[in-house]
Amino acid sequence: MTAPEEAHTSTERTLILVKPDGVKRGLSGEILRRIEAKGYTLAAVELRTATSDLLAQHYEEHVGKPFYEPLVEFMLSGPTLAIVAEGDRVIEGFRSLAGTTDPTSAAPGTIRGDLGRQWPTKVLQNLVHGSDSTESASREISIWFPGLS
Repeated sequence: MTAPEEAHTSTERTLILVKPDGVKRGLSGEILRRIEAKGYTLAAVELRTATSDLLAQHYEEHVGKPFYEPLVEFMLSGPTLAIVAEGDRVIEGFRSLAGTTDPTSAAPGTIRGDLGRQWPTKVLQNLVHGSDSTESASREISIWFPGLS
């Protein structure tokens, strides 16, 4: 018989991005440290300069929304650290570790709560992105790391 805690384990992968504001502020190492301290494994890490085409694929569900163009412009403003992390319930775990989207209301102890800054009308600059579901993770990983199986 499986122990209750084992019954709920689900090893999965997620895409994590340290956005240009995090890279520019020198926070990539601290963010990686927190991911590893949480017990997740780094399957791939690459400093990349995103292209308009890559971002159009990544944010395709947001095309036409008012924040789409400013988001793409921001993501093109500097390098991004793209990470594939894996572990038990890593999608849920990293989103909890990241904190709420708005750094001002993100809880202390989270990446955004501890390291985020409030930029008037620029919640887009919130240090990190994490996939929100297994479907999103699979799609996003295939965009950023097409050779990763």
